[in-house]
Amino acid sequence: MPAVTTPPTTTGAAAPKPGSERLAGVITMLGSGLSNQTGAAIGSLAFPVLGPVGVVAVRQYVAAIVLTAVGRPRLRTFTRRQWWPVLLLALVFGTMNLSLYCAIDRIGLGLAVTLEFLGPLGIALATSRRRVDACCALIAAAGVVTLARPQPSTDYLGMGLGLLAAVCWASYILLNRTVGERVPGVQGSAAAAALSALMFLPVGVVLVVQRPPTAGAVAYALAAGLLSSAVPYLADLVTLRRVPARTFGLFMSVNPVLAAVVGWIVLGQDLGWTAWAAIAAIVAANTLSMAGRPVTA
Repeated sequence: MPAVTTPPTTTGAAAPKPGSERLAGVITMLGSGLSNQTGAAIGSLAFPVLGPVGVVAVRQYVAAIVLTAVGRPRLRTFTRRQWWPVLLLALVFGTMNLSLYCAIDRIGLGLAVTLEFLGPLGIALATSRRRVDACCALIAAAGVVTLARPQPSTDYLGMGLGLLAAVCWASYILLNRTVGERVPGVQGSAAAAALSALMFLPVGVVLVVQRPPTAGAVAYALAAGLLSSAVPYLADLVTLRRVPARTFGLFMSVNPVLAAVVGWIVLGQDLGWTAWAAIAAIVAANTLSMAGRPVTA
């Protein structure tokens, strides 16, 4: 989840060396990515009992607790102009995670995360007029076509859910920008997370009543919430203070690879060479696009 932070200040202490700060930021980004994808993999272990909807519900509860504790939103002070993007952000947040986890259930972790990654990549390419970005768009499109190539085993619903997650992630980024401009600090994101959790509260009640979950399934779902929501969010708060925004965006391209590797190791989801080629194409498109952008932070 993207984090909104302000640069840290120092009072009297010696400023850290830029090289060590950058290295610490890279290590934190790697840990955040591994935590995010490992959490998704562990959460999928609870699918047979809770289903993707149940796992997402628990994840939303955990995210709400963490973000509310950090953001401490003052809901009574929100104006109508502040409330509507927060409400939309809450809806998009829940839909994004639900469509992603349903896609993971059908097509596997690596492919689902790769398709979802098209969301932020699409925004980066759509807002640029450089020729290199046009080439990157073609490379990414070729990767998608490779993933969705028609064959008897193609799960088009799973692919569609992954693409829906991509659209939601793109919307999430744009709405977060609006919320960040209208609501101070991270109060808007915290309020959206809390509202999203409230939307999933009936889901949790129905699951408990109709099919009481096992302790193991609940533990898997809680681990998914902590590793995929709490840890990445807190890590991003630290990372964005140590590395430029461009470096942060560039490193995000590693997530589809991390997801594929984690899916292979934890879940035994072995991808064929064509899927790996498609993942490599989409990652390369983001890398080329971000590497050629001017440093702004």
